[in-house]
Amino acid sequence: MSKFKVGMVSLGCDKNRVDSELILGSINKFYEITNNPKEAEIIIINTCGFIESAKQESIDTIVDDETEAEAIIVNTCCFINDAKEESVNTILEMAEYKKTHKCKMIIATGCLTQRYGDELLELIPEIDILMGVNDYMKLHKLIVDFIKTEQRVSSTTYKDEGVNEGERILTTNSHTAYLRIAEGCNNFCTYCIIPKIRGKFRSRSKESILAEATSLVNQGVKEIILIAQDLTNYGEDLYGKNELHVLINEISNIKGLEWIRLLYCYPEEITDELIEVIANNPKVMKYLDLPIQHISNNILKMMARKTNKETIIGKINLLREKVPGITLRTSLIVGFPGETEEDFNELCRFLKNYKLDNVGVFTYSQEEGTAAAKLPNQVDEDVKIKRKEKLMNIQRGIVKDLNKLKIGNIYDTIIDGSTGEYYIGRNYEMAPEIDGLIYITKGKVLKKGDIIKVKITNIMEYDLVGDVWNESSK
Repeated sequence: MSKFKVGMVSLGCDKNRVDSELILGSINKFYEITNNPKEAEIIIINTCGFIESAKQESIDTIVDDETEAEAIIVNTCCFINDAKEESVNTILEMAEYKKTHKCKMIIATGCLTQRYGDELLELIPEIDILMGVNDYMKLHKLIVDFIKTEQRVSSTTYKDEGVNEGERILTTNSHTAYLRIAEGCNNFCTYCIIPKIRGKFRSRSKESILAEATSLVNQGVKEIILIAQDLTNYGEDLYGKNELHVLINEISNIKGLEWIRLLYCYPEEITDELIEVIANNPKVMKYLDLPIQHISNNILKMMARKTNKETIIGKINLLREKVPGITLRTSLIVGFPGETEEDFNELCRFLKNYKLDNVGVFTYSQEEGTAAAKLPNQVDEDVKIKRKEKLMNIQRGIVKDLNKLKIGNIYDTIIDGSTGEYYIGRNYEMAPEIDGLIYITKGKVLKKGDIIKVKITNIMEYDLVGDVWNESSK
């Protein structure tokens, strides 16, 4: 008897994507994994409302993929209200396929289910199987149990220990993979619910991480992107000290690995040792994501951030001094409770003065169960939106000016695909899915995963245009 085919549509963040890849890995021996969701009998939809591109991507773009599916798995997010709403709406829309198409089973998993548990079952009776963030390995059993009994199943056991590990089926380009080195968070920022969902910060062992990294490289991965809620806390719980720099150096020794990229490093925890690794290890991209959220000391204090304006600016200056050409990305929140015009103007001045390379701006989301949700002086939604638009306009001008300076520069570029007359690639400045791209004029035949030199010839709003460069091009 042939196996059911399983496919995935990902609109989610990198952490959700890793969870979905673990789901695929856990059921791999029972089902056939397909890269074409249109032919799948079981489909996983990886949702998110945190990544701007995911929010903008309408569910209509994936409708055709689900019409033939007999079971639909929605891997949910609930970091902010937009994410919660998108997850719930996706579940409800997919539930309609029970009435109009072949779907017989709706499975919900991820952060939203972990947060609300059986309450979600009551709210959405169309859900047949409810699964938390610690229960991915139980998926096949839960499906079998439901088929046998036709009774709704709930498994949202919470455990504040361990990290989901196991076989993964990659859904990224075969040359790029995310590698989770820790789970949970100890920062307890007043706006964030993640510690209550994902638990305390837990590092994976170096041995486990290195084994997975080696396996990924053996599968053809050239770029590994290290992720966690807070990379810079790695090792504190296991080894009694920060060991991120040690881990990176050990990963870099894997033969065949070309690039290592770091996401989500809190400025106050970036050590001199880490800076040295970024500066001197040729495999480590000169790129850091610093989620600073704000620059006003007033707001940072109310957010319960473990830093201040002076520390943030000092770390930015130090990074630029020690790592010439480093690309710095950040995320900012506008409209936090109590944010005054002066607080916001201070943020605008910071952005203009320090000219960070990539910036994501989000309006504050009043999350139930967080300390910030109870704060006075909540900011009106229209004010939040206007402030976001102003910051993004400032950043748009900064990016344009910075990109103009890149014309004529030559970059090592990894090829992610092609479209029309261009290959599509990224250099060290560009993390997949969140930053810009390089459009490379077709000429020389290239394939995905190739790393070639590209000379920049023109710019778009956020992207670059270039030609393949070699010595003979001089």
